[in-house]
Amino acid sequence: MKTFDYVRATSPEEAAELFAARPGARYLAGGTNLVDLMKLGVEQPDALVDVSRLPLDEVEELPDGSLRVGATVRNSDLAAHPAVRERYPVLSQALLAGASGQLRNAATTGGNLLQRTRCPYFQDVSKPCNKRAPGSGCGAREGVHRDHAVLGHSPHCIATHPSDMAVALAALDARVELYGTEGARSVPVADFVRLPGAHPERDTEIAPGELITGVLLPAVGAGLPSAYRKARDRASYAFALASVAVVLRVTDGVVDHAGIAFGALAHRPWRALRAERALLGAAPTQAAFEHAVDLELSAAEPLRDNAYKVPLARSLAVDVLTRLARAAGA
Repeated sequence: MKTFDYVRATSPEEAAELFAARPGARYLAGGTNLVDLMKLGVEQPDALVDVSRLPLDEVEELPDGSLRVGATVRNSDLAAHPAVRERYPVLSQALLAGASGQLRNAATTGGNLLQRTRCPYFQDVSKPCNKRAPGSGCGAREGVHRDHAVLGHSPHCIATHPSDMAVALAALDARVELYGTEGARSVPVADFVRLPGAHPERDTEIAPGELITGVLLPAVGAGLPSAYRKARDRASYAFALASVAVVLRVTDGVVDHAGIAFGALAHRPWRALRAERALLGAAPTQAAFEHAVDLELSAAEPLRDNAYKVPLARSLAVDVLTRLARAAGA
């Protein structure tokens, strides 16, 4: 067993200072992903900075109608929060589609965003993986890749991001709030997780030592019809094969707001910007939805064994869009 130091922070400022003073440190909150990776030998931190008891466990309604979710709010609590269920149902649905009840009781908002891929080559230290060991190769490209990316992948990595929650947040135009030794900043969820490019070892845009302090849900998506759909190998406790989050508003017979994000198709939640642009000003018909989704998925580059993801994602997206439009009376 590899030994490590353990310290507990009492404020975001102290957490950043403790982290900066300990090279090779990792933040620990719910531990549902980090501890598993430590057991596998994938993560070998020299120190753990416990942030689980920071005062970041509240959901706060802001004067402008937006909602701020603290980084240590548990997934189960967030899914059940009345304001989330009423105003952002897509987020509640996505959270309840993830993991198990026991894990949702432990997992945190910040930790969910920072969870690492479930690619078996990444999790097996005896296998090549550019994400875990840069320059070692990508075993999945010629190996088992049924569950891997069809959008935005690179020769260096074809892993997917496993979060359900992040897909809903991307469709809602949510922002990740960060704090580090250089101060506070925020990043759109859709851009927070990086595409692999030549550096798949860099999962996110978070700077060394920065801490997620919260997520901001903007007022623009509050109360709009929204839904999350997920296809998986079994009915529960399984990662997505493909998923979609949709936020849709129809006014005077045309679409005037659309937020669409796909999950399990890319290294990050895939914001379907081409589909959104195609829908704005269009009548909410099935033909329009099919055309928009096809435009988005035309960029897909499936591998040997995962081409099924493209028609699967198409069916999910068109179905959700059609149902939301029908529910809105369009």
